[in-house]
Amino acid sequence: MPDAQPTPAQALSAPQKALHKLGLTRDIDLALHLPLRYEDETRVVRLTDARDGQTVQVEGTVTHQEITMRPRRQLLVTLDDGSDTCTLRFFSFYPSHQKALAVGARVRVRGEIRGGFMGRTMMHPAFHAAGGELPDALTPVYPTSAQLPQAYLRKVVASGLARADLSETIPPELLGSLQRVVHGTWTLRDALLYLHHPGPDVSLDALEDRSHPAWQRLKAEELLAQQLSQLTAKRERDALRAPVLRTAPGGLHEQLLAVLPFALTGAQRRVGEEIARDLARPVPMHRLLQGDVGSGKTVVAALAAAIAIDSGWQCALMAPTEILAEQHFAKLIGWLEPLLAPLGKRVAWLTGSQKKKQRTEMLALIASGEAALVVGTHAVIQDQVVFQNLALAIIDEQHRFGVAQRLALRSKMTEGDDGQSREPHLLMMSATPIPRTLAMSYYADLDVSTIDELPPGRTPIVTKVVSDQRRHEVIERIRAQVAQGRQVYWVCPLIEESEALDLSNATETHAELSAALNSSHAPFRRDVSLSKAPEGPALPVQGRVPPPSAEGARERGEAASAAQGGAPVLVGLLHSRMPVAEKKAVMSLFTSGHMGVLVSTTVIEVGVDVPNASLMVIEHAERFGLSQLHQLRGRVGRGAAASACVLLYTPPDGGRLGETARERLKAMAETNDGFEIARRDLEIRGPGEFMGSRQSGAAMLRFADLATDGHLLDWARTAAAQMLQRHPGAAERHIARWLGSKAEYLKA
Repeated sequence: MPDAQPTPAQALSAPQKALHKLGLTRDIDLALHLPLRYEDETRVVRLTDARDGQTVQVEGTVTHQEITMRPRRQLLVTLDDGSDTCTLRFFSFYPSHQKALAVGARVRVRGEIRGGFMGRTMMHPAFHAAGGELPDALTPVYPTSAQLPQAYLRKVVASGLARADLSETIPPELLGSLQRVVHGTWTLRDALLYLHHPGPDVSLDALEDRSHPAWQRLKAEELLAQQLSQLTAKRERDALRAPVLRTAPGGLHEQLLAVLPFALTGAQRRVGEEIARDLARPVPMHRLLQGDVGSGKTVVAALAAAIAIDSGWQCALMAPTEILAEQHFAKLIGWLEPLLAPLGKRVAWLTGSQKKKQRTEMLALIASGEAALVVGTHAVIQDQVVFQNLALAIIDEQHRFGVAQRLALRSKMTEGDDGQSREPHLLMMSATPIPRTLAMSYYADLDVSTIDELPPGRTPIVTKVVSDQRRHEVIERIRAQVAQGRQVYWVCPLIEESEALDLSNATETHAELSAALNSSHAPFRRDVSLSKAPEGPALPVQGRVPPPSAEGARERGEAASAAQGGAPVLVGLLHSRMPVAEKKAVMSLFTSGHMGVLVSTTVIEVGVDVPNASLMVIEHAERFGLSQLHQLRGRVGRGAAASACVLLYTPPDGGRLGETARERLKAMAETNDGFEIARRDLEIRGPGEFMGSRQSGAAMLRFADLATDGHLLDWARTAAAQMLQRHPGAAERHIARWLGSKAEYLKA
């Protein structure tokens, strides 16, 4: 399989297609496809010398074979090696097994020895005919797919390893420092040959925990490739041109600061100045704005947008969900529309669910430049959206977008008057704080601004981990909160394998809470009209309508007194399958305080801001990731009332929660600090899952572990800068060897 242009898919054989699916398209890919584990076939052990639980290879003669039906159909084979006998047990077998293990056959068998009342056994051992020399190295077991047997994979990997160019790409002056950090003089060729075929005397522990110097050399090379590619992407971007955006004296930026109903925190002012400095440069900004849930990133984004509009350009803000985009839109309209109107400018709204007439109107506003700010979902990057002069792209919850989507938004800018291609400034926002080592590696090409201060008035959230067996107590707590005029979220998990099951779970919980909270009133009615609710059409499945005495309530105090007086509690339901109009109406009822309890799937994870909500219940909390739990918890504690988050977990039948689930729930109970949550999440999941592999579908780090390889990362960062400056050709070869086309992902 030589290094060449990829063969057309239709010309590939089934094994070749499987190799391509694993990303093994070049000789170097095969060489870098390292074993998951190893099998020791270098020695034969006598049965009498084997210990229970030990995996060994034995050689003997088959003395008996039978198929039994009790307790289930199985093939039983007795093997005698002259020192003892062992029963080989196969629950899944074929005629070829019976033929190869016929009585009298001499075979070599490898498996785990188990003792027992009926004598020693091996369950489903590997076997082949005896004879031939024993291998002199451990046998590698590679990551594979069902279409690729180990024998085939070993053969093609060995072939790729023999053909691959493994010549040194690291310059001699950097090798000395590398050898000090990896504790040895291993070359890449030596390390790969050793890791594919280690000798029998090696410490398996050192191989499996990747602390062996051969592994260290490989991890250092991988980190160097990553740092080189990120630094290259940053330098390429620094060579591009972007509009120079400056604040105008007395302009929109100053006007917005003057009309905001709150004072900026010190952290907001600091990051705002960092962004303003970037926008004033003629090179594209590529900045990540990170801050904990509720730290006030939206107003920083609004101030950045004001700078772009002050300079006569357009700004686009893209959010991953319509609910989040709408939250931004409502805030930005309130802050900016009155200031834009005298300038003849507007804020445009663009989503996939818009009616054609409204969408056409918005597209015209964007193309003409009348829409100075465009807020929307992924609809913002569709082909028919043409900006007159886009200069700033803001992407909220950037980890929820794929690389292709982020690149598409950046491509929306047209050429400048001089014919030179221009890039918009890019500001990405994330409410998932990034631990330091992750920022140094995955985001080495980004400038990072951190809002590390919460606005005043946010109340601490008490987090309790509660078994589902105490569900009735939680419902009583909800009743008490609603009676005090407070509001409650109840979140049901998204079960990706079954959207129907997910919906059923949310619907059943909604019915249960409606009945439980209104048990002293008329029977629960599923189909009622909420046509009199503010800003909402008739909704078919949203629970009870308060009676006329409470229906006119418009202030939370009135709603609270109605609740205390025994009025039914309005329980809403929100999930991804609902029509957009229904979602909007439900959110409007909840936001305005007319709905006491909102049962929802994770669509409310980000962006929903209801200061009166003081209790969050997360059902099956053990199924959620740590970052997601923290995001959900951030929906409460936004007002002056004491707030709580209840993590309702359901242990498996007759067992305990798994260790990972326990660690997540423990972390949530122990800290509200988003940065500490992120650090623990990185420990639990590892960087690949934490980052969603930088939303590329391909892990940027396969071998290095940021939790243990900080010393290698420090070396790689220093070496990358020196190598790019003094040996650009070697740097290019190193990136191509390790990343191939994956380096493109770093441009977003």
